[in-house]
Amino acid sequence: MDDRQDGEQLEIDAAGTPAAGAAMLSRADWLDMVDELCAEEGYFEPVGQHHHAYFHDDGPRLLVTFESLDRILARKGQMPFGHDLAVEKGWSHLTLICEGETWFRDPAVWGYFDRLVDEAFFEDFDDVLFYGAGAGGYAACAYSVCAPGAAVLAISPRATLDPAVAGWDRRNLSARRRDFTSRYGFAPDMTEGAARVYVVYDPLTPENAMHAALFRRPWVTRLPVRHFGDSVETAIELTGIFPELATRALDRSLTASAFARIWRIRRRFGPYLRGMLRKAELAQRPRLALMVCRSVVLRTGGPRFRRRMLELEQQLGLDKADETAPPQG
Repeated sequence: MDDRQDGEQLEIDAAGTPAAGAAMLSRADWLDMVDELCAEEGYFEPVGQHHHAYFHDDGPRLLVTFESLDRILARKGQMPFGHDLAVEKGWSHLTLICEGETWFRDPAVWGYFDRLVDEAFFEDFDDVLFYGAGAGGYAACAYSVCAPGAAVLAISPRATLDPAVAGWDRRNLSARRRDFTSRYGFAPDMTEGAARVYVVYDPLTPENAMHAALFRRPWVTRLPVRHFGDSVETAIELTGIFPELATRALDRSLTASAFARIWRIRRRFGPYLRGMLRKAELAQRPRLALMVCRSVVLRTGGPRFRRRMLELEQQLGLDKADETAPPQG
C-alpha cells in the first residue's frame, strides 16, 4: 500500500468478543473460578485494592502478561491473553490484572514485584517473556527489570505518561495524575537488564511513534506496523500470529525480517483490507481504491472486492487491460 497516506488508523472490532449465547461469568464468579483453577498449581491473590496476580506453574519457561479485568471478562473463554498458548506450550503463566485505568502504577504492584525479586522467583525459570499492549506494554517494559535476561514483547507501549517528558501525548489525560517518576517509572530505563526488547507500533500514529523513539537502546528492536493505530494487539489476536511472535521473542529470534514475514498475513486479513479500501475511498482516491481491490482479488479473489473493482474500472473508464501495479503494504 501507499505508505504516504495520512495516519488515520483502521477501526478493528475488539478481539475476544464472546460468541452469541455464550455463558459469561460475572466478576465475582470469575474470581472464584480462577482461584479454584490455581489452587493446586499456582495461586490467585489480590495485589492491593485494584490488582490481582494470577500464576499457574506448568513448566520451566514463563510468560508474564499484563491486562485489564474488563478485557478478560469480554474475551471468549474469559482467560488472560496468552493462557491458551501457555497451556499448549507447557509454559508457566503469570498475569497482573488491573481493575480500572491504573497503568499498573500502584505501590502494591511495586511491592509485589519486590517480593518476587526477594524470593528469587524469576530465577526458577529457564526463560522469561514479558508481554503487554498499551498500558500493559508499558508495564511489561517497566517491570522486566525484575528479571534480568528476560525478553520483552511490547505492543504500542508508552514510555511514560509523565507530562514533563510526554506532554505531547494528550491521550489518557486522567492517568497523568499517577506517579510515573518514582519506582519502575520510566519504562525504557527499566529494560536495561533485558536480553531483547521487541517494540511493535504504528509509526503513522504520531504519539506511538514518539513513544517508540524513546526506547532507543541497543537491545531494542523496533517493529513498525502501518495503518493499525492502537488496534495492533487486536489484529495480532484475530490473525492468530501471537503464538509465533511470542515463541520467537522468547527464543530471541524475532528479527525484523522474521517479523515482516509473519506480518504479511495482514494481506489476507479482512478488517485490514476493508480498512485500506475505506481509507482510499474516504480520501476520494478512486485509482488507489482500484489498486487495493486488484491487489486483494489477485491474492484472495474476494467477491466483495471483485465487485468493487469492476465498479471502479467502469467509473474510471478502464478495463482489465489497463492494469495498475498492485500496491504493496
